[in-house]
Amino acid sequence: MSEAPTYPVTVIDGESTRVIDVPAGGNLRRALLAAGLSPYGKVSRQANCGGKGLCATCGVWIESGVPAPTHWHDVAAGFFGYPRLSCQIKVDGPMTIRLVPGKIMWGGPDPARRYRKR
Repeated sequence: MSEAPTYPVTVIDGESTRVIDVPAGGNLRRALLAAGLSPYGKVSRQANCGGKGLCATCGVWIESGVPAPTHWHDVAAGFFGYPRLSCQIKVDGPMTIRLVPGKIMWGGPDPARRYRKR
């Protein structure tokens, strides 16, 4: 019996970088937490929706391997330049993400990361 494939997810957290293997189709938020990495800020570590896509506190920047958005918040995040919700990202290939530094609840927008149709 063969094991399900895994994909490397490179996680940049400030000055450190770590690679975790996530099963194909795995949830990014759950994989981060299982690896001891948190997509949350100081306050939202304790007060969050538990991965239901309601509180918008588990946002991460996706540097490469950007999956198509499947949740309304991720569509809006791309349009306005906000971090993507890790709880709504299914890992379907290698990717690199950056945890949002210094976040208390939500990460602020970055206009350079806005989605632009080509």
